[in-house]
Parts: sequence; C-alpha cells; structure tokens
Amino acid sequence: MNFEHLLNNIPDYKVFLTVDEMNESSRKLAADYPDLVKMWEAGKSTKGEPIYALKIGEGSKNAFMFGCPHPNEPMGCMMLEYFTRYLCENDDFRKEFDYTWYIIKSIDVDGTRYNEGWFKGPFTLSNYARNFYRPIGSMQPEWTFPFDYKNYKWDTPIPETQILMKIIDETKPAFMYSLHNAGFGGAYWYLTRDIPEIYDSLYAAAAKQRVPLHLGEPEAPFIPAFSKAIYKMIAMSEEYDFAEQYGEGDPAEMMFAGDSSDSYAKKYGTMCLVAELPYFYSPKIEDTSELPYPRLQAVEQGLKENLETSDKLAYYYDQFRDLCGPDNDFVKIIGRSLDDRKKNYDTELNFARQNPENQKPCKVSEEFDNLIVTQFYKMLSWGSLIRGAKFERDKRKGTAEEEMLDRIIPQMEKEFDILAAKVEEMTQYSVVDIRRLVGVQLESGMIVADYVRKQE
Repeated sequence: MNFEHLLNNIPDYKVFLTVDEMNESSRKLAADYPDLVKMWEAGKSTKGEPIYALKIGEGSKNAFMFGCPHPNEPMGCMMLEYFTRYLCENDDFRKEFDYTWYIIKSIDVDGTRYNEGWFKGPFTLSNYARNFYRPIGSMQPEWTFPFDYKNYKWDTPIPETQILMKIIDETKPAFMYSLHNAGFGGAYWYLTRDIPEIYDSLYAAAAKQRVPLHLGEPEAPFIPAFSKAIYKMIAMSEEYDFAEQYGEGDPAEMMFAGDSSDSYAKKYGTMCLVAELPYFYSPKIEDTSELPYPRLQAVEQGLKENLETSDKLAYYYDQFRDLCGPDNDFVKIIGRSLDDRKKNYDTELNFARQNPENQKPCKVSEEFDNLIVTQFYKMLSWGSLIRGAKFERDKRKGTAEEEMLDRIIPQMEKEFDILAAKVEEMTQYSVVDIRRLVGVQLESGMIVADYVRKQE
C-alpha cells in the first residue's frame, strides 16, 4: 500500500500540544465529522481528570493506538493529532485499510501536564531536563498491567491502565500501537513477533525522513534483537529472569510494577508495535567505526560514572527525603532508583563481564551510549530532584525547612549545570524536526497495520 499522500501532508509542527489543546482538537474533530467520529470519556486519571477516547471508522478489524504511555513522550500525540483528521478527510484510505480505529491521544494526562513546561521550547537538552517528568513504574500506564510470575505478583493496575485493559478486552485489537519515543539516539522498534519481511520497509521509513538507526546498546541487556535496531517486546518475566541469573537475592524484592500492554494483549493474538524515535540527534549514534579497546571497557566505565552520579543525587535527596510526602510525584522515581543503585550496578556489571559480546572492539556508537547518553539520562534525574525540592520548599514558607531547601537547591542546580555543560559539549547534538519523527512513527505503524490486515 502506498503511503505517500499520507506522509506528504503532515504539518510542519514546531511545538507539542498541551492536554487542553488536544482535548479541544478532539472535540472539534467529533463536531466536524459527527457521523464518523465518536468521542467519549473512557475514564478518569489517577488525579481525577477525564481521559477521552475516539472511535473512527467501521472496518472489519480493530486497531488501538494510544499516546503518552510515558508522559515525557508526546511525539505520538502529534502523530495521532494528524492521523485522526487524515482518517476523517480521506474516505478511500480509511476504507481500503478496513480498520475500526480506537485512539487515546494521551493516556497519562496527569504526567503530560507535568511535562508541558518544555512542550513549546526552547528544545535544548537542558530545558528538556529541567522540565522533565516521568512517573515511577508503579504509576506508569504502560507498566502496571497484571503480572504473576514465580515469586512476584502485581494485581493493582492504576486507573489509566484499567482504561487500556477495558478497551483491549472490548475491542480485541488485531493491531496495537503504544506510542513511545526516546530522548536521544536513533530510530528503533519493538515487535511482539519476528516479522523479517517488513524490516527493510521500517528501515526505509526512517531513511526517508533522514532519521538514523540506533546502533548502540539496547535499553536493557536482556532484550533479544530480531534484527539491527529491531527488538522483541520487553516482558517483565525476562527482566525477572535476568535479575535472578545475574543478581543477588530475590528478584521480587527489586520489582515494583506490573507487565506491559503487549503482554496483556497477547491473549487476543494482538500484534503490538513500539517505534522509538529521538528528539535529539548526534552523528555518533550511527558511527560504527571501531575503537582500540573492548566494548567491556566502555560498559564498565559507563556503569561506574552512572553510580557516581547516583551517589551525588542520593547525597542531596537524603537531606530532604523525610520531608517528601505522597503528593510529591517528582521524587518517587528518584528515590526507588537511588535505593537500588548499588544492587543494579552489581547485577549489570556481573552480566557485562560474562557477556562474550563485550570482548569485541567497542564501536563509537556503543561508547557514546555508555558514556554520554547515560549521563544525559542522569540530567533528567537532576531535573526531577530539583523540581521535587522546589515542590517541598514552596509548601513551607517561613520555616526552617524552607531555609534548608533554599540552601541546597542552588547546590543541586550547580551540579546540574556542570553535568549539562559536559553533555551538551560532548554530544554536538541537533534537534530533529517533529514532522520528520511523526513521519517515521506514522509510516512504521501503517507498515505493521498493513501487514496484520493481510493475514488470515
């Protein structure tokens, strides 16, 4: 199927939409096409805000797409913003594809609002990190599906996940697209099953938009690759087994969330896709030239520097940790990761030293992933910790706690600035146009959806 008309009409987006702007756009779409679009409140968020869903078309198979499964990842919201209107305006395309489309532009509206400080720019590593928010795993819609494996059980899906479960159970989608994106790197994909016949098309979709492939490290060392930059969907059972094999103690004690939407939908035979795309680009991410030392050296150094930065974060967090109540969403993910930092370091180091792949010469892309990208993600931790400290300070006007926080917040900001300057200098990055990233994400989805609809 030819997608050129679909791709050529993507607007040249310059900013990301807020939750209010997305909701208003959905209302307008439903008003413009009352016979084609159904809009309804699918449920309430954790904080009680309505989450809206759209149904478009009457095809023979169901497809379900949802944006912001992680609220710092609004790329999918922009793709859905465009795609929903395109579906309504192009009858031939909609009818030929023969899907009924179920769509939620942002499933985590609470977290999306926390990120809106960087949605309108400037699009720099520092501004992104300063306004970044990502919830702890136990508050993520994507990672609180029911899970029962060996010594661990999770049976408390959050309200957002319950909304996803209800739609999945009612529609039994043939195709499902959880719309993620990465902060840094290149394009890479996750699939439920190995589909070699579409991989060249996925690579071409990225090349068409001049988005390089991610050729560095996978997100987690236990993730199997189907092909270059194409991976099997992450499952919590595999994370458990990894921790059991290479860590110490009971893996259940380190787990604090559930399984993914892909794992939940498998019972319906659903083919799921995730397309990870970067906001920021550096030429080093696609440089496969070899360096004069083994990959293990870069992995070990990266793990060491990561632990050292975590130790600094812990030093400051411990000074106001006891002040933080359950309403401080910014520090929840920080606290858990810092508490487990040494155990996670030992597990990953143990695996790295046993992995024969790490004896091969290190590539520039792998060095970049281990030594620079990891520190970029530590910038995000600093940003969240500073926001958490300011949240507590602003509740304590005229108190000794306010004075203490006023003293340590500038110190944390200085640490942030030092790290940010280092990362900004070493990455030599550029910002990737939203239009191009929407193009890759949209075409990737259409490639997989087209494959699925042609199956028996």
